[in-house]
Amino acid sequence: MKSHAKVVVIGGGVVGCSVLFHLARHGWTDVVLLERDELTSGSTWHAAGGMHTINGDPNVAKLQKYTISLYKEIEELSGQATGVHLTGGVLLAATEARLDWLRGVVSKGRYLGIDLEVISAKEAAELMPLIDPSKFVGAVRNKEDGHLDPSGVTHAYAKAARKLGAEVERFTKVEDIVRRPDGLWRVITNKGDVIAEHVVNAGGLWAREVGRMVGLELPVLAMEHMYLITEDMPEVADWNKKTGTEIIHAVDFDGELYLRQERGGMLMGTYEKANKVWSEFQTPWNFGHELLEPDIDRIAPSLEVGFRHFPAFQKTGIKQIINGPFTFAPDGNPLVGPVRGLPGFWVACGVMAGFSQGGGVGLALSNWMIEGDPGADIWAMDVARYGDWATMAYTNAKVRENYSRRFSIRFPNEELPAGRPLKTTPLYDTLAARGAQWGVSYGLEVPLWYAPDGVRDEFSWRRSTDFEHVAKEVAAVRNGVGLSEISNFAKYKVTGDGAAGWLDRIFACKLPKRGRMTLAPMLKDDGRLIGDFTLANVDAEWFVAGSGIAEQYHMRWFEAHLPKDGSVRIEALGQKLTGLAIAGPKAREVLAKVTRADVSNKAFPFMAVARMDIGMAPCLVGRVSYTGDLGYEIWVAPEYQRAAYQALLAAGEEFGIGLFGSRALNALRLEKNYGSWAREYRPIYGPVEAGLDRFVAYGKDTDFIGKEAALAERREGGTLRLRAFIVDAVDADVIGDEAIWHDGVVRGWVTSGGYAHNSKKSVAMGYVPKEIADRPDGFEIEILGQRHAARIQAAPLFDANFERMRG
Repeated sequence: MKSHAKVVVIGGGVVGCSVLFHLARHGWTDVVLLERDELTSGSTWHAAGGMHTINGDPNVAKLQKYTISLYKEIEELSGQATGVHLTGGVLLAATEARLDWLRGVVSKGRYLGIDLEVISAKEAAELMPLIDPSKFVGAVRNKEDGHLDPSGVTHAYAKAARKLGAEVERFTKVEDIVRRPDGLWRVITNKGDVIAEHVVNAGGLWAREVGRMVGLELPVLAMEHMYLITEDMPEVADWNKKTGTEIIHAVDFDGELYLRQERGGMLMGTYEKANKVWSEFQTPWNFGHELLEPDIDRIAPSLEVGFRHFPAFQKTGIKQIINGPFTFAPDGNPLVGPVRGLPGFWVACGVMAGFSQGGGVGLALSNWMIEGDPGADIWAMDVARYGDWATMAYTNAKVRENYSRRFSIRFPNEELPAGRPLKTTPLYDTLAARGAQWGVSYGLEVPLWYAPDGVRDEFSWRRSTDFEHVAKEVAAVRNGVGLSEISNFAKYKVTGDGAAGWLDRIFACKLPKRGRMTLAPMLKDDGRLIGDFTLANVDAEWFVAGSGIAEQYHMRWFEAHLPKDGSVRIEALGQKLTGLAIAGPKAREVLAKVTRADVSNKAFPFMAVARMDIGMAPCLVGRVSYTGDLGYEIWVAPEYQRAAYQALLAAGEEFGIGLFGSRALNALRLEKNYGSWAREYRPIYGPVEAGLDRFVAYGKDTDFIGKEAALAERREGGTLRLRAFIVDAVDADVIGDEAIWHDGVVRGWVTSGGYAHNSKKSVAMGYVPKEIADRPDGFEIEILGQRHAARIQAAPLFDANFERMRG
């Protein structure tokens, strides 16, 4: 075994072997994989081996499509059979609500290049003869589903990597990992030490244990998962003989089942409600090629549904029940990327769907390590989407919930209850008493809307019970004044002698003068967006506000670019600082009643910032509002938040002040064509494409990060444009990821949208190619399988001249 390597990959399952292969294919051949036992020991060897392209996040779906396309390449390079069977499949809907969801999946597939088609239940039964079509209302045909040999694929990755120069060390157990003073990693094994620049934790079932070696508690948990294999079935033999093909895959979402042919019989797996955690706190190191004791009683309710929906199963015996552990993150997506505060330490774990996602994970991670960027938008898999609030107990609750809902519908207005409430602000109980309906953002409870007694969300793809009440919240803002809690924003404090110079390089904007604030795009080296913020110059320090869900993500970026001399300090304030906002034509009058500061338009104009008391509470106040109206954002220490809230509410009483939540805020910002991070602004778009170029100081002397690439984008114009559309919707609005059609062809995708209550318009925002971005007509947007006429709305629906916001 070598004593030094550029990269040590820990874990010889499909993910670790994929990472090794991709590193070697990209030219990093001084890499070694360490596996404590044989390759595939852990979850890989007993996996059902299914593969599919569908995922809730379109960017993950792209990587899944890549993974499936990769198998032919690694088979040819390695000479190892992968056992790939591209049979295709059907996704079955037993209810109209499920069929609505599948229609949305088809729309998403149109712009992703995934060949999907809505078919009837009868047509599904003609393709998959075991189905009882009377149990279903429709289905979707997917031609890219299939299955493979898990062991064959894993060994193909490993053999291909070896041919490219990588090394694999089996029966080599990692016992500890130590960071040396020179920044290199000392990986201690039972066969000696390896010194490495980079370490990749692809430990699978042991990812927690590997993480703990460096002081990291990863939010992953293993669940027992069962599937059965039947004895040979005459229906299978007849179909194979008649058609010369295998029986295609099927997913019965409402039965929580997946099925495929296995030799002369069938394989049926389930994500049962009565699930069971495996090895809750620590994974035993001596676990390997073992299975767990089957528990057919636990999956019996799902099997009963399966036997009704697929009657041929009633006439056959069960040959084997496989029960083995698989790891999950709280939301079911992988944990991938560099770990904040541990330079050179990477994770690739929690990859439950390893044979659908393993290739994409390997590609993204190797790109990230070698090029400094994953080469794709992998936010849905980024380990930075979780903070320290994702404790072991939280992970346990959310993984159980996610597993039990693996095939359940998640409606756009549905909030899942497990692990909540966890993080709350001092106003939580006060707002709950006022009818607040809660969502969650980066672990924090956030008011979505305010319900009268007896009214709650009814989950639906269409406009629901909140509709009229959100409209009232919007009216309170536009006609008078509204108050909202905004503690879910990320807040940062930047100090030190070098702070101004560092911010000038980090952000692409011109730095604001003292007492002023500005919108601040942040770019990557390739000139694409990695963040959008509000930057304020306050006395002797700088205040930065941004997307709350990206706090860990952005801190990782900030810290990686700090000067080594300690001249700059940045702190994520989290809930050390809470927030309130007031907005509407009466907002200034309310503020004037609770402060001695001069808040007239002349003394405190748009984008001004200052410290002032709100009632008795010391606050930082900025004149800016995401509503697009006259408004103020107020930042206050948590011990003073209640006092500031009460002062504002009392002052606003004479103006009819009303509370509004994030759903109303969404309706308000759509009237102004305002985008948001993780929807309109993502690391695949440049500032010109996203319409943020007006905030980029291309001419400033500082060579800000991404400047050269940003200038090139400005010269060449990029390829896309973000546009707002008015949609002739009926009873449902876009939620994101719908297809945008132009002249009968899919040309773009929706990023977000909803109903703008004040203007009484259904609005969608999305990207289209720049050559059609200003065409006056020909657009349609697909909602729940129906195409609706859409028109570009170039000027904001509200306050197009910014008179109210600036006045």
